[in-house]
Amino acid sequence: MVNKKQQYQDLSKFNVPKGFRGKSKFIVQIWWITEKTLFAMSPQFFYGWRRFLLRSFGAKIGKNVLIRSSAKFTYPWKVTIGDNTWIGEETILYSLGEINIGNNVAVAHGIYFNTGLHDYTKTDFPILSDKIIIEDECWITNDVYIAPGVTIGKGSVIGARSSVYKDIPSGWVCYGNPAKPVKQRIEKKDNNNRD
Repeated sequence: MVNKKQQYQDLSKFNVPKGFRGKSKFIVQIWWITEKTLFAMSPQFFYGWRRFLLRSFGAKIGKNVLIRSSAKFTYPWKVTIGDNTWIGEETILYSLGEINIGNNVAVAHGIYFNTGLHDYTKTDFPILSDKIIIEDECWITNDVYIAPGVTIGKGSVIGARSSVYKDIPSGWVCYGNPAKPVKQRIEKKDNNNRD
């Protein structure tokens, strides 16, 4: 039975903790203006230009990284992307916390990296963040949601429209809501079965 007098949240008490953004409000606003203009309006093949803009705002971007102009970065200074990685169309890096993406990672289209959450047990609804780690050589396919605090192990594949709420082991094909390991990416051959 619900207690109608119970107060669950009072958003008038909400406060963003000092230093939570990692930069001043001014820098945040300058980035958001830059992202909506110089970044988002750049031609598709201007990968070097977008890498330059992200690095200028503190992102750690490796060599030969391809980022589409419709990708969105909340706070680029909290993002690290390794060499030879792709970030596809309409991908959102909601980087209230750190997002670390390894080398040779294929991030497809419409992926949502969510590092932000709230403590719903407190009436002031405090904002929190938790790091996301995508290890080397993963493939994150279309329309995947990745929750705060998740690590996706090396070489894993996350199937389309999956939701990842818990860590994923290395080398597995996973899908579903919640995403679960279904089979190994590279099946081990049985040397005893010879034709």
